[in-house]
Amino acid sequence: MENVGTVYLVGAGPGDPDLLTLRAARLLASAELVVHDGLIDPAVLTLVPRDAELISVAKRRARHTLPQEDICALLVREALAGRDVVRLKGGDPFIFGRGGEEAEACRAAGVPVQVVPGISAANGAAAAAQIALTHRDAASVVSFVAGQCKGLSDQNWAGLAGKGRTLVIYMGVKTAPQIAEKLMGDGLAPEVPLAVIENACRADMRVLRGPLAGLPELVERERVKSPALIVIGEVTARADAALARIALEAQA
Repeated sequence: MENVGTVYLVGAGPGDPDLLTLRAARLLASAELVVHDGLIDPAVLTLVPRDAELISVAKRRARHTLPQEDICALLVREALAGRDVVRLKGGDPFIFGRGGEEAEACRAAGVPVQVVPGISAANGAAAAAQIALTHRDAASVVSFVAGQCKGLSDQNWAGLAGKGRTLVIYMGVKTAPQIAEKLMGDGLAPEVPLAVIENACRADMRVLRGPLAGLPELVERERVKSPALIVIGEVTARADAALARIALEAQA
Protein backbone atom coordinates (compact mmCIF):
# COMPACT_ATOMS: atom_id res chain seq x y z
CA MET A 1 0.00 0.00 0.00
CA GLU A 2 1.16 3.50 -0.84
CA ASN A 3 1.36 6.42 1.55
CA VAL A 4 0.91 4.31 4.66
CA GLY A 5 2.39 5.82 7.79
CA THR A 6 4.40 4.04 10.44
CA VAL A 7 3.32 3.52 14.03
CA TYR A 8 6.13 3.92 16.56
CA LEU A 9 5.45 2.32 19.93
CA VAL A 10 7.68 4.46 22.12
CA GLY A 11 8.54 3.87 25.75
CA ALA A 12 8.48 7.13 27.73
CA GLY A 13 10.34 5.60 30.66
CA PRO A 14 9.36 6.15 34.31
CA GLY A 15 8.74 9.90 34.06
CA ASP A 16 11.96 11.91 33.94
CA PRO A 17 12.55 13.21 30.38
CA ASP A 18 16.29 12.70 30.92
CA LEU A 19 15.65 8.95 31.01
CA LEU A 20 14.21 8.80 27.50
CA THR A 21 16.27 6.97 24.92
CA LEU A 22 17.91 9.13 22.27
CA ARG A 23 15.67 7.62 19.63
CA ALA A 24 12.54 8.33 21.64
CA ALA A 25 13.60 11.96 22.09
CA ARG A 26 14.29 12.32 18.36
CA LEU A 27 10.92 10.85 17.41
CA LEU A 28 9.10 13.17 19.81
CA ALA A 29 11.01 16.21 18.52
CA SER A 30 9.89 15.51 14.95
CA ALA A 31 6.40 14.14 15.68
CA GLU A 32 3.28 15.41 13.96
CA LEU A 33 0.86 13.14 15.85
CA VAL A 34 1.39 11.75 19.35
CA VAL A 35 -1.09 9.37 20.95
CA HIS A 36 -0.15 9.21 24.62
CA ASP A 37 -1.08 7.57 27.89
CA GLY A 38 -2.56 9.62 30.71
CA LEU A 39 0.28 9.11 33.17
CA ILE A 40 2.98 10.50 30.88
CA ASP A 41 4.85 13.24 32.73
CA PRO A 42 3.94 16.65 31.23
CA ALA A 43 7.66 17.43 31.00
CA VAL A 44 8.04 14.67 28.41
CA LEU A 45 5.30 16.19 26.25
CA THR A 46 7.14 19.51 26.15
CA LEU A 47 9.59 17.83 23.76
CA VAL A 48 6.83 17.57 21.15
CA PRO A 49 6.60 20.44 18.60
CA ARG A 50 3.91 22.96 19.45
CA ASP A 51 2.09 22.40 16.19
CA ALA A 52 1.89 18.63 16.64
CA GLU A 53 -1.44 16.99 17.42
CA LEU A 54 -1.67 15.38 20.86
CA ILE A 55 -4.32 12.76 21.57
CA SER A 56 -4.69 11.49 25.13
CA VAL A 57 -6.02 7.97 25.57
CA ALA A 58 -5.79 8.13 29.35
CA LYS A 59 -6.88 5.09 31.30
CA ARG A 60 -8.00 5.06 34.89
CA ARG A 61 -9.35 2.23 36.97
CA ALA A 62 -12.95 1.52 35.88
CA ARG A 63 -12.90 4.52 33.49
CA HIS A 64 -11.32 4.42 30.06
CA THR A 65 -11.14 7.40 27.73
CA LEU A 66 -10.94 4.85 24.91
CA PRO A 67 -11.25 1.07 25.15
CA GLN A 68 -8.12 -0.74 24.01
CA GLU A 69 -9.72 -1.91 20.78
CA ASP A 70 -10.57 1.71 19.92
CA ILE A 71 -6.97 2.78 20.60
CA CYS A 72 -5.75 0.10 18.21
CA ALA A 73 -8.29 1.24 15.62
CA LEU A 74 -7.15 4.85 16.03
CA LEU A 75 -3.51 3.96 15.39
CA VAL A 76 -4.37 1.91 12.32
CA ARG A 77 -6.75 4.54 10.93
CA GLU A 78 -4.25 7.37 11.21
CA ALA A 79 -1.43 5.31 9.71
CA LEU A 80 -3.59 4.18 6.80
CA ALA A 81 -4.37 7.85 6.19
CA GLY A 82 -0.65 8.37 5.63
CA ARG A 83 0.39 9.77 9.00
CA ASP A 84 3.29 8.61 11.12
CA VAL A 85 2.06 8.02 14.66
CA VAL A 86 4.14 8.19 17.81
CA ARG A 87 2.31 6.05 20.36
CA LEU A 88 3.85 7.19 23.64
CA LYS A 89 3.53 4.74 26.51
CA GLY A 90 4.74 4.94 30.09
CA GLY A 91 7.71 2.77 30.98
CA ASP A 92 8.34 0.15 28.31
CA PRO A 93 5.68 -0.65 25.67
CA PHE A 94 6.00 -4.40 26.14
CA ILE A 95 5.86 -4.54 29.97
CA PHE A 96 2.23 -4.12 31.03
CA GLY A 97 1.83 -1.48 28.33
CA ARG A 98 -0.40 -3.43 25.94
CA GLY A 99 2.15 -2.73 23.26
CA GLY A 100 1.86 -6.30 22.05
CA GLU A 101 -1.83 -5.86 21.31
CA GLU A 102 -1.22 -2.62 19.43
CA ALA A 103 1.64 -4.10 17.40
CA GLU A 104 -0.54 -7.07 16.47
CA ALA A 105 -3.36 -4.77 15.32
CA CYS A 106 -0.99 -2.77 13.14
CA ARG A 107 0.56 -5.84 11.54
CA ALA A 108 -2.87 -7.33 10.86
CA ALA A 109 -3.85 -4.15 9.00
CA GLY A 110 -0.63 -4.02 7.01
CA VAL A 111 0.67 -1.00 8.92
CA PRO A 112 4.43 -0.85 9.56
CA VAL A 113 5.17 -0.77 13.27
CA GLN A 114 8.42 -0.17 15.15
CA VAL A 115 9.05 -0.57 18.86
CA VAL A 116 11.29 1.85 20.74
CA PRO A 117 11.92 0.34 24.18
CA GLY A 118 11.99 2.48 27.30
CA ILE A 119 13.29 2.10 30.81
CA SER A 120 10.58 0.09 32.53
CA ALA A 121 8.73 1.55 35.49
CA ALA A 122 10.21 -1.17 37.69
CA ASN A 123 13.79 -0.44 36.71
CA GLY A 124 13.36 3.31 36.90
CA ALA A 125 11.54 3.32 40.22
CA ALA A 126 13.94 0.88 41.86
CA ALA A 127 16.95 2.87 40.68
CA ALA A 128 15.49 6.14 41.93
CA ALA A 129 14.82 4.54 45.33
CA GLN A 130 18.26 2.87 45.28
CA ILE A 131 16.68 -0.57 45.58
CA ALA A 132 18.66 -3.25 43.77
CA LEU A 133 16.02 -5.62 42.45
CA THR A 134 18.63 -8.36 42.44
CA HIS A 135 21.45 -8.56 44.96
CA ARG A 136 24.07 -11.24 45.44
CA ASP A 137 23.23 -11.51 49.15
CA ALA A 138 19.46 -11.04 48.96
CA ALA A 139 17.78 -11.90 45.65
CA SER A 140 18.66 -13.77 42.47
CA VAL A 141 15.14 -13.77 41.01
CA VAL A 142 12.86 -10.85 40.19
CA SER A 143 9.27 -11.16 38.94
CA PHE A 144 6.81 -8.61 37.57
CA VAL A 145 3.06 -9.02 38.06
CA ALA A 146 -0.01 -6.87 37.48
CA GLY A 147 -2.06 -6.18 40.59
CA GLN A 148 -5.03 -4.73 38.74
CA CYS A 149 -6.47 -7.28 36.40
CA LYS A 150 -9.41 -9.61 36.14
CA GLY A 151 -9.24 -12.79 38.15
CA LEU A 152 -6.60 -11.51 40.57
CA SER A 153 -7.66 -13.92 43.32
CA ASP A 154 -7.40 -16.86 40.92
CA GLN A 155 -3.87 -16.14 39.76
CA ASN A 156 -1.09 -18.37 41.04
CA TRP A 157 1.67 -16.25 42.58
CA ALA A 158 3.15 -19.08 44.61
CA GLY A 159 6.94 -18.92 44.60
CA LEU A 160 7.15 -15.41 43.14
CA ALA A 161 8.09 -13.83 46.48
CA GLY A 162 10.08 -15.03 49.47
CA LYS A 163 13.66 -15.82 50.34
CA GLY A 164 16.03 -14.91 47.52
CA ARG A 165 13.26 -13.37 45.42
CA THR A 166 11.95 -9.89 44.62
CA LEU A 167 8.38 -9.28 43.50
CA VAL A 168 7.41 -6.05 41.71
CA ILE A 169 3.70 -5.32 41.48
CA TYR A 170 2.40 -2.88 38.89
CA MET A 171 -1.02 -1.24 39.30
CA GLY A 172 -1.51 -2.57 42.81
CA VAL A 173 -2.59 0.53 44.74
CA LYS A 174 -6.35 -0.09 44.57
CA THR A 175 -6.01 -3.81 45.23
CA ALA A 176 -3.46 -3.58 48.06
CA PRO A 177 -5.71 -5.43 50.58
CA GLN A 178 -6.29 -8.32 48.18
CA ILE A 179 -2.59 -8.46 47.30
CA ALA A 180 -1.47 -8.68 50.92
CA GLU A 181 -4.11 -11.28 51.71
CA LYS A 182 -3.20 -13.30 48.63
CA LEU A 183 0.53 -13.35 49.32
CA MET A 184 0.16 -14.20 52.99
CA GLY A 185 -2.39 -16.84 52.07
CA ASP A 186 0.25 -18.38 49.80
CA GLY A 187 2.60 -18.59 52.77
CA LEU A 188 4.60 -15.36 52.63
CA ALA A 189 5.47 -14.12 56.12
CA PRO A 190 3.55 -11.02 57.27
CA GLU A 191 6.81 -9.29 58.26
CA VAL A 192 8.40 -9.51 54.81
CA PRO A 193 9.61 -5.96 54.00
CA LEU A 194 8.28 -3.94 51.11
CA ALA A 195 8.48 -0.51 49.55
CA VAL A 196 5.80 1.49 47.78
CA ILE A 197 7.32 3.89 45.25
CA GLU A 198 4.99 6.70 44.17
CA ASN A 199 5.74 9.10 41.28
CA ALA A 200 9.12 7.52 40.62
CA CYS A 201 11.81 9.67 39.04
CA ARG A 202 9.80 12.84 39.61
CA ALA A 203 10.28 15.77 41.97
CA ASP A 204 7.43 14.57 44.20
CA MET A 205 8.59 10.94 44.41
CA ARG A 206 7.87 9.15 47.67
CA VAL A 207 9.29 5.87 48.95
CA LEU A 208 7.17 4.33 51.71
CA ARG A 209 8.28 1.23 53.60
CA GLY A 210 6.68 -1.30 55.89
CA PRO A 211 5.84 -4.99 56.33
CA LEU A 212 3.61 -6.96 54.00
CA ALA A 213 0.83 -7.21 56.60
CA GLY A 214 0.73 -3.42 56.86
CA LEU A 215 0.47 -2.76 53.11
CA PRO A 216 -3.27 -1.92 53.01
CA GLU A 217 -2.96 0.46 55.98
CA LEU A 218 0.16 2.08 54.51
CA VAL A 219 -1.53 2.78 51.18
CA GLU A 220 -4.65 4.16 52.87
CA ARG A 221 -2.83 6.22 55.51
CA GLU A 222 -0.44 7.81 53.06
CA ARG A 223 -3.12 8.23 50.39
CA VAL A 224 -0.93 6.64 47.76
CA LYS A 225 -1.97 7.36 44.19
CA SER A 226 -0.88 6.08 40.81
CA PRO A 227 1.62 5.90 39.31
CA ALA A 228 3.04 3.70 42.06
CA LEU A 229 4.84 0.38 42.28
CA ILE A 230 5.02 -2.10 45.14
CA VAL A 231 8.36 -3.87 45.62
CA ILE A 232 8.34 -6.84 48.00
CA GLY A 233 11.45 -8.56 49.29
CA GLU A 234 14.59 -8.34 51.40
CA VAL A 235 16.21 -5.95 48.91
CA THR A 236 13.92 -3.16 50.11
CA ALA A 237 15.18 -3.49 53.68
CA ARG A 238 18.80 -3.49 52.53
CA ALA A 239 18.25 -0.23 50.65
CA ASP A 240 16.50 1.31 53.65
CA ALA A 241 19.36 0.40 55.96
CA ALA A 242 21.98 1.69 53.52
CA LEU A 243 20.23 5.04 53.08
CA ALA A 244 19.85 5.38 56.86
CA ARG A 245 23.60 4.88 57.29
CA ILE A 246 24.31 7.50 54.64
CA ALA A 247 22.03 9.99 56.41
CA LEU A 248 23.75 9.38 59.76
CA GLU A 249 27.18 9.80 58.20
CA ALA A 250 26.11 13.08 56.62
CA GLN A 251 24.97 14.37 60.00
CA ALA A 252 28.22 13.37 61.73
